[in-house]
Amino acid sequence: MKGKSGLFKVYLAGPIRGRSYDVAVSWRNYVSAQLLPDIIAYSPMRAKEMLRNALVIDGKHQIQHPLTVPRGIMTRDRFDVATSDLLFVNFLQASAVSIGTVMEIAWADYLRKPIVLVMEEDNIHNHAMVREAAGFIVSTLEEGIEITKAILLPS
Repeated sequence: MKGKSGLFKVYLAGPIRGRSYDVAVSWRNYVSAQLLPDIIAYSPMRAKEMLRNALVIDGKHQIQHPLTVPRGIMTRDRFDVATSDLLFVNFLQASAVSIGTVMEIAWADYLRKPIVLVMEEDNIHNHAMVREAAGFIVSTLEEGIEITKAILLPS
């Protein structure tokens, strides 16, 4: 189902806590660029440039902005998942379990959104319930992009 823009919408889920702003956005910018022009990617980091100077995003930052407090994060992320056509999850090189991303997977699964999961075989998130929720599990961003296009776009 295409949105008002006429484009399919993909939500880019993945760990943020414990990462720098640049690390959190770099893979999302890459995937977003690869999906254009037919698919628009939504990042949980959009409009959060105020976090750019934080050494690590840890939830303890001093910036009290409606988009960076727990209620704001959860409200917008849940809305983004609910209004997306597909959830693209990047768990590559995850060093700790990302509870927020696991919640996003659960929301997408409950709403029957296709989930493309990118992770290594020995990833900390390699859990039976995460694997079962994901319709597609691949090991590179490029494979994830290819699967996403194959699901949403006509051949």
